[in-house]
Amino acid sequence: MSTVLSGPVAHLGTNMRNGVLAALKEINMQGGIQGKSLCLIVLDDGYDPERTVPNMHRLIEEENVLAVIGNVGTPTAIAAVPIANRNHLPFFGAFTGAGILRRIPPDHYVVNYRASYAEETAAMVQALITYGNLQPNEIAFFTQRDAYGDSGFVGGIAALKKNGLKDETQITHGRYERNSLAVENALADILLADPEPKAVIMVGTYAPSAKFIRLARNYGLKSLFLNVSFVGAAPLAQALGIEEDGVIVTQVVPHLDSPLPIVQDFHKALHRFNPAIAPTFGALEGYITTRIFLQALKTLTGEITRESIIAALENLGQFDLGFDAPLKLSKYEHQASHQVWPTIIRNGEVQPFDWKQLKQIP
Repeated sequence: MSTVLSGPVAHLGTNMRNGVLAALKEINMQGGIQGKSLCLIVLDDGYDPERTVPNMHRLIEEENVLAVIGNVGTPTAIAAVPIANRNHLPFFGAFTGAGILRRIPPDHYVVNYRASYAEETAAMVQALITYGNLQPNEIAFFTQRDAYGDSGFVGGIAALKKNGLKDETQITHGRYERNSLAVENALADILLADPEPKAVIMVGTYAPSAKFIRLARNYGLKSLFLNVSFVGAAPLAQALGIEEDGVIVTQVVPHLDSPLPIVQDFHKALHRFNPAIAPTFGALEGYITTRIFLQALKTLTGEITRESIIAALENLGQFDLGFDAPLKLSKYEHQASHQVWPTIIRNGEVQPFDWKQLKQIP
């Protein structure tokens, strides 16, 4: 795993790593795979593609890993995927919903768990129009100026076009630079929009997103704010404080309070791994991702190789992991889940949300 363990979004990599390690400890306590324990090698890339490249080469050439799992971020994935493909290395369960990892037909060595950013923003757009009674030109975007932000924006625009948008220049789009808090220009673009947006779809990280929301409120913007999962719901809620209610965050995993078996398994595994670690959506994603990976490994009877791992993942077909709907992987389907779960920040906490409740939000 090459992930972010330092810098402003270190919590994303730390949470993902914790979930992966919890699942690995769980399987190792059960005897491992073919009687062997599994080990995770973790390198810090600081959410910087220039650091991801040497990390990937080290994992492949020095550590001789069988797979890379749970890398965090779109810019880093863009750097890592070509290296994985060239070296025939499974690149599994990255913490990103970017389209670059979801080609049609899929890259042979790239397999995903989570719904895409396009699916997250499409869910927001559909809900805002269906339940919020908004017109397409009443929705604006605030995004990070890179492939991550672009992926969410493109998906949102596609959804708006399906709902009647004729000219995408009608949609206001404010952007900010990655690893910065310089959101003022983006805010100015949105404040000057005509008509004033009733909703702003946000594709960013928590610190600039929180600053944007606070400044927007100070300037009197009454829009509803909606964030994709990568933002990190808990740190966003903490940064906003209890005075900012009603910010929506889509998730690609069930809520942490869900009674679903996969969520209950996660809580038990995380507690066994380290009772001091608080459950997070990111750790749950890491746990789910690893459980899928292990489900494939358990089907292997001969030598475990990079190629046999990909074959095992593709041969899973439809399978049950304790969700309310089956997951699926195949030769032509390299994304196990397409589900999006909405949540809302209320009183400083991340709570489950139903899109139909948009009717009750002024």
